[in-house]
Amino acid sequence: MKLKIFAAALMAATVFAGTASAEFNSRTIKVSNGAPKDHPVAAGVDAMSACLEAGSDGKMTLRGFYSGALGDDLDATQSTRSGSIEMVVAGADALAGIEPAMNVFGLPFLFASDEEADAVLTGPFYDYVKERMPGHDLILLSFWENGFRNTTNSKHPITSIEDFRGLNFRVMQNNIFLDTFRRLGANPVPMAFGEVFTALETKAVDGQENPLPLIEAAKFYEVQKYLTMTRHAYSPTPVLFSKRVWDSYTPQEQELLQTCATEARTAQLERSRAAALEALDALKGHGVEVVETLDEAEMGRLREAIQPVYEANKDAIGEEAFTLVQDQLAAMRGE
Repeated sequence: MKLKIFAAALMAATVFAGTASAEFNSRTIKVSNGAPKDHPVAAGVDAMSACLEAGSDGKMTLRGFYSGALGDDLDATQSTRSGSIEMVVAGADALAGIEPAMNVFGLPFLFASDEEADAVLTGPFYDYVKERMPGHDLILLSFWENGFRNTTNSKHPITSIEDFRGLNFRVMQNNIFLDTFRRLGANPVPMAFGEVFTALETKAVDGQENPLPLIEAAKFYEVQKYLTMTRHAYSPTPVLFSKRVWDSYTPQEQELLQTCATEARTAQLERSRAAALEALDALKGHGVEVVETLDEAEMGRLREAIQPVYEANKDAIGEEAFTLVQDQLAAMRGE
């Protein structure tokens, strides 16, 4: 990890060598995130900060605020729009009410692999959203990730679509997630994340779904016996900068911020994917029973059951954004 951060910093130093230091001002940039300091997003913040320091001769740096210290994702994003916070790394779901295209990431089984997600988040869809964000008083610098989401429950292993039926699943307050779990036969219960552990402990809900590092960090293994690697949704974390603050920066500062956010993506994704494997091992060590793969026939049944979700939510996403993603994935799959 340290080598990755050093490499990003070295690249920034090389790219911006010879740039007059007067083109950079002394800036400590606040960046908000709802996850704890040991979450993989911190690897991105650290790599980006090292890159900024190297490229600005020490004048620019990031100061990370974690665990929602500056507000939850939605509040921190609004603060970034107003300019009271310079930067936020937020869940895409928190932005869906601001930019409808972000709803695309709620679509179930959208990506079949890390490679598909990476291609979409650095391709035409990224360009499309980046162009739209200034209209929301935000600058999109990059997409980092929380990763693929998986299901846990306290009742029984999930190996088929029938195993979802009748289970009460906590989900985010998101219409696409609610629709998805209903179509799988479960009873979705929207709930704030801070309430989930108690709800699982008291059996108010049977299960929940989240990326593996968050499942492990939240100690859901204390109240959940079964984990199925459904990988039913992918959660990116857009890296956003306040347009009001951005417009006050020099062109050289803006260019360095963009370069460093892009370079830091590599370190952040590497840490995120390593953390998912580490969390899986840890959950097994805590006695959680894991279904690591569903057979292709069952996956086909799951995908068939949720297909109406795509058509029902196309308008909420926007035709252009929906088509951009679907066309790129079809091309990658040779369809």
